[in-house]
Amino acid sequence: MATPKPFSHAGFLRDLEHFGASVSSATGTPLPLALVRILGSTEAGPSTPIVVALVELLMARKGVLQASLDTELVADALRRYQKFAKPGQPSAHIVQLRQQQAAARQAGSQARQAFIKAAAAFVRTAGIEVPARVALEQFVIDWLDANVPKGPLPRDEVTAPSG
Repeated sequence: MATPKPFSHAGFLRDLEHFGASVSSATGTPLPLALVRILGSTEAGPSTPIVVALVELLMARKGVLQASLDTELVADALRRYQKFAKPGQPSAHIVQLRQQQAAARQAGSQARQAFIKAAAAFVRTAGIEVPARVALEQFVIDWLDANVPKGPLPRDEVTAPSG
Protein backbone atom coordinates (compact mmCIF):
# COMPACT_ATOMS: atom_id res chain seq x y z
CA MET A 1 0.00 0.00 0.00
CA ALA A 2 1.25 3.47 -0.78
CA THR A 3 2.42 5.56 2.13
CA PRO A 4 2.07 9.33 2.09
CA LYS A 5 5.26 11.16 1.25
CA PRO A 6 5.70 13.85 3.88
CA PHE A 7 6.13 17.39 2.63
CA SER A 8 9.10 18.35 4.76
CA HIS A 9 8.88 22.06 3.95
CA ALA A 10 5.28 22.50 5.17
CA GLY A 11 6.19 24.48 8.27
CA PHE A 12 8.50 26.80 6.35
CA LEU A 13 5.88 27.29 3.62
CA ARG A 14 3.28 28.28 6.22
CA ASP A 15 5.69 30.74 7.84
CA LEU A 16 6.79 32.13 4.48
CA GLU A 17 3.19 32.76 3.44
CA HIS A 18 2.55 34.56 6.73
CA PHE A 19 5.77 36.51 7.32
CA GLY A 20 7.28 36.78 3.84
CA ALA A 21 11.00 37.46 3.50
CA SER A 22 11.26 38.31 7.21
CA VAL A 23 10.48 34.68 8.11
CA SER A 24 13.88 34.22 9.76
CA SER A 25 13.57 37.12 12.18
CA ALA A 26 9.86 36.52 12.86
CA THR A 27 10.14 32.82 13.68
CA GLY A 28 13.70 32.69 15.01
CA THR A 29 14.56 30.00 12.47
CA PRO A 30 18.05 30.41 11.02
CA LEU A 31 18.03 30.25 7.23
CA PRO A 32 20.79 28.84 5.03
CA LEU A 33 23.09 31.46 3.51
CA ALA A 34 21.95 30.75 -0.05
CA LEU A 35 18.33 31.37 0.90
CA VAL A 36 19.21 34.56 2.81
CA ARG A 37 20.99 35.91 -0.28
CA ILE A 38 17.99 35.18 -2.47
CA LEU A 39 15.35 36.56 -0.12
CA GLY A 40 17.33 39.75 0.36
CA SER A 41 16.35 42.32 2.93
CA THR A 42 14.32 41.36 5.97
CA GLU A 43 12.09 44.41 5.49
CA ALA A 44 10.61 42.89 2.34
CA GLY A 45 7.01 41.88 2.71
CA PRO A 46 5.22 38.69 1.74
CA SER A 47 4.38 40.06 -1.71
CA THR A 48 7.88 40.52 -3.14
CA PRO A 49 8.38 38.67 -6.45
CA ILE A 50 10.99 36.28 -5.05
CA VAL A 51 8.81 35.33 -2.07
CA VAL A 52 5.80 34.83 -4.32
CA ALA A 53 7.89 32.66 -6.67
CA LEU A 54 9.24 30.59 -3.76
CA VAL A 55 5.75 30.09 -2.31
CA GLU A 56 4.42 29.02 -5.72
CA LEU A 57 7.36 26.63 -6.11
CA LEU A 58 6.79 25.04 -2.71
CA MET A 59 3.05 24.75 -3.36
CA ALA A 60 3.75 23.11 -6.73
CA ARG A 61 6.17 20.66 -5.07
CA LYS A 62 3.50 19.80 -2.53
CA GLY A 63 1.05 19.23 -5.40
CA VAL A 64 3.45 16.88 -7.16
CA LEU A 65 3.86 14.80 -4.01
CA GLN A 66 0.09 14.66 -3.51
CA ALA A 67 -0.54 13.68 -7.13
CA SER A 68 2.10 10.96 -6.85
CA LEU A 69 0.37 9.55 -3.77
CA ASP A 70 -3.04 9.64 -5.45
CA THR A 71 -1.68 7.79 -8.50
CA GLU A 72 -0.10 5.11 -6.30
CA LEU A 73 -3.30 4.63 -4.28
CA VAL A 74 -5.48 4.17 -7.36
CA ALA A 75 -2.92 1.84 -8.96
CA ASP A 76 -2.80 -0.27 -5.79
CA ALA A 77 -6.59 -0.55 -5.70
CA LEU A 78 -6.71 -1.48 -9.38
CA ARG A 79 -4.07 -4.18 -8.92
CA ARG A 80 -5.90 -5.53 -5.89
CA TYR A 81 -9.23 -5.93 -7.72
CA GLN A 82 -7.82 -6.89 -11.12
CA LYS A 83 -5.94 -9.80 -9.59
CA PHE A 84 -9.18 -11.72 -9.01
CA ALA A 85 -11.10 -10.51 -12.06
CA LYS A 86 -12.60 -13.13 -14.33
CA PRO A 87 -11.55 -13.13 -17.99
CA GLY A 88 -13.82 -11.35 -20.40
CA GLN A 89 -15.80 -8.19 -19.93
CA PRO A 90 -14.38 -6.13 -17.00
CA SER A 91 -16.69 -5.35 -14.13
CA ALA A 92 -18.10 -1.86 -13.67
CA HIS A 93 -15.89 -1.41 -10.61
CA ILE A 94 -12.69 -2.17 -12.56
CA VAL A 95 -13.78 0.20 -15.33
CA GLN A 96 -14.35 2.89 -12.72
CA LEU A 97 -10.89 2.23 -11.21
CA ARG A 98 -9.29 2.50 -14.66
CA GLN A 99 -11.02 5.84 -15.18
CA GLN A 100 -9.77 7.01 -11.78
CA GLN A 101 -6.27 5.87 -12.71
CA ALA A 102 -6.38 7.84 -15.95
CA ALA A 103 -7.61 10.93 -14.08
CA ALA A 104 -4.87 10.52 -11.44
CA ARG A 105 -2.19 10.19 -14.12
CA GLN A 106 -3.48 13.31 -15.85
CA ALA A 107 -3.49 15.21 -12.55
CA GLY A 108 0.09 14.03 -11.94
CA SER A 109 1.19 15.29 -15.34
CA GLN A 110 -0.47 18.64 -14.74
CA ALA A 111 1.16 18.90 -11.30
CA ARG A 112 4.60 18.18 -12.79
CA GLN A 113 4.02 20.78 -15.50
CA ALA A 114 3.00 23.34 -12.87
CA PHE A 115 6.12 22.48 -10.85
CA ILE A 116 8.41 22.92 -13.86
CA LYS A 117 6.73 26.23 -14.70
CA ALA A 118 7.10 27.44 -11.08
CA ALA A 119 10.71 26.20 -11.01
CA ALA A 120 11.56 28.13 -14.15
CA ALA A 121 9.96 31.29 -12.75
CA PHE A 122 11.78 30.90 -9.42
CA VAL A 123 15.18 30.29 -11.04
CA ARG A 124 14.67 33.30 -13.32
CA THR A 125 13.51 35.57 -10.48
CA ALA A 126 16.21 34.44 -8.06
CA GLY A 127 18.99 34.59 -10.64
CA ILE A 128 20.11 31.04 -9.93
CA GLU A 129 22.37 29.51 -12.56
CA VAL A 130 21.27 25.99 -13.53
CA PRO A 131 24.23 23.80 -14.52
CA ALA A 132 24.39 22.47 -18.04
CA ARG A 133 23.13 18.94 -18.64
CA VAL A 134 21.07 18.94 -15.45
CA ALA A 135 17.30 18.76 -15.66
CA LEU A 136 15.64 21.85 -14.21
CA GLU A 137 13.20 19.74 -12.21
CA GLN A 138 15.92 17.67 -10.53
CA PHE A 139 18.15 20.69 -9.93
CA VAL A 140 15.35 22.61 -8.19
CA ILE A 141 14.34 19.60 -6.08
CA ASP A 142 17.95 19.19 -4.94
CA TRP A 143 18.24 22.95 -4.33
CA LEU A 144 15.07 22.95 -2.22
CA ASP A 145 16.28 19.99 -0.18
CA ALA A 146 19.65 21.65 0.42
CA ASN A 147 18.58 25.25 1.05
CA VAL A 148 15.00 25.39 2.31
CA PRO A 149 14.57 24.53 5.99
CA LYS A 150 12.82 21.31 6.82
CA GLY A 151 10.79 22.48 9.72
CA PRO A 152 8.37 21.04 12.19
CA LEU A 153 4.89 20.05 11.20
CA PRO A 154 2.40 22.85 10.72
CA ARG A 155 0.96 23.98 14.03
CA ASP A 156 -2.46 22.51 13.37
CA GLU A 157 -0.91 19.05 12.79
CA VAL A 158 1.34 19.02 15.86
CA THR A 159 -0.06 16.98 18.69
CA ALA A 160 0.48 17.92 22.31
CA PRO A 161 2.66 15.49 24.27
CA SER A 162 0.64 13.32 26.57
CA GLY A 163 1.90 13.17 30.10
